[in-house]
Amino acid sequence: FVDHLDRLARGEAIEKPVYDYVEHVRAVRTVPIAPADVVVVDGILLFTDGRVRDRCDVKVFVDADADVRLIRRLRRDMAHRGRPFEEILAQYLETVRPMHLQFVEPSKRYADVIVPRGGHNTVAIEMIVAKIQRRLQLRTAPAGAAAPSEGARP
Repeated sequence: FVDHLDRLARGEAIEKPVYDYVEHVRAVRTVPIAPADVVVVDGILLFTDGRVRDRCDVKVFVDADADVRLIRRLRRDMAHRGRPFEEILAQYLETVRPMHLQFVEPSKRYADVIVPRGGHNTVAIEMIVAKIQRRLQLRTAPAGAAAPSEGARP
């Protein structure tokens, strides 16, 4: 993953692996990802690895209440992964919730921005978009042109 982030930062395309959640293994197929001016990566364990954190210009932790996370998991796993309710609940109580508390929740401290209420916080989303737009403007500003002052790292 770190190598893929480095390659994208250098303007190179990658072949993103695909995980098969029904079979619990990495699938044979991959998805081509072209380089872009902005690369958004998501995952619940991103901030637990310092190498990944170091490669992120803006680190956003999207927070959601535990009951919302459980309901989303139930709906997703039943509808898209064909898992029975009892299996999903057992996995959540035995593994998912304890691992969330041990690894995911503490990783919030590495975020630059914590967005409460998940994706329903339009003010926070607008602020993040504005931040990304300012960074893009700095990168594309002609040499010697006055650009709005921003942190040391574009």
